[in-house]
Amino acid sequence: MSWTDERVEVLKKMWGEGQSASVIAKELGGVTRNAVIGKVHRLGLSNRVTSTTAKPAAKEKAKTQAKAKPAAPTTPAAPPQPAAPAPETMRVTPPAVRKIIPAGQPLPPQPSANEISPEALAKVSEVEKTAKKISLMELTEKTCKWPVGDP
Repeated sequence: MSWTDERVEVLKKMWGEGQSASVIAKELGGVTRNAVIGKVHRLGLSNRVTSTTAKPAAKEKAKTQAKAKPAAPTTPAAPPQPAAPAPETMRVTPPAVRKIIPAGQPLPPQPSANEISPEALAKVSEVEKTAKKISLMELTEKTCKWPVGDP
């Protein structure tokens, strides 16, 4: 299967509408969900906004299913407490914003997992000063066999 211009346009249109990769794959035919996701990333379309609310069709379906099923008897809940009025000085802070890097762009430098903080190095130095250093021939099943120093 090759990505023709027409198939790419359908992919872009459906992705922009918020369709899932599975739905797009079924619509296109002859392509897997993973192939759709890969093409989306190569095209740089991965920055679409996802909403936390369900689509209108999904809401309608959920409502009709809820009406069709009889509700299970539940114990009465405590009466709701009135919410305290929010002070006018309070401000709502937006959620943390992550910078999304487009596909094909190099990632910014990351700290190495092997780097040790100066505080940790100071602790290691203190332990090394008080450690009893013995030769391999002096080791027994009761002695610590952890090496001291930087390998």
